[in-house]
Formats: sequence, C-alpha cells, structure tokens
Amino acid sequence: MAKNAPVGDGRRIGAVKSRSQTQTHSGHWVKRDADTGQFMDVKTSDKRPFKGVRKEK
Repeated sequence: MAKNAPVGDGRRIGAVKSRSQTQTHSGHWVKRDADTGQFMDVKTSDKRPFKGVRKEK
C-alpha cells in the first residue's frame, strides 16, 4: 500500500489520477472526472483549489 509519509504534513506525494479542476465564474473550484467529463465536487469552503489535482487550461 502506498504511503504519503510523513503523516500530517498536509501534502500528497504524486498527483490524483484521472481528475482535473477548473474555476467557476464565482471563483469556486470544481473537480471533474477526466474519463467521463462529469463534474464531481465543488469546493465551497474557501476559494483555494483542491490539493493534488491538476488544473485545466
């Protein structure tokens, strides 16, 4: 099983596979499944991007 040591430092080693994210007009970030193109999740807690997910151009 893969480990992202040291635990608790708030970082991920490597990127999240088959995901991307884009920013909406309101400034929130939306996570998208790269295989199907469906939107998966909207980050509404703050206007910072998801960690470890690549950004779309």
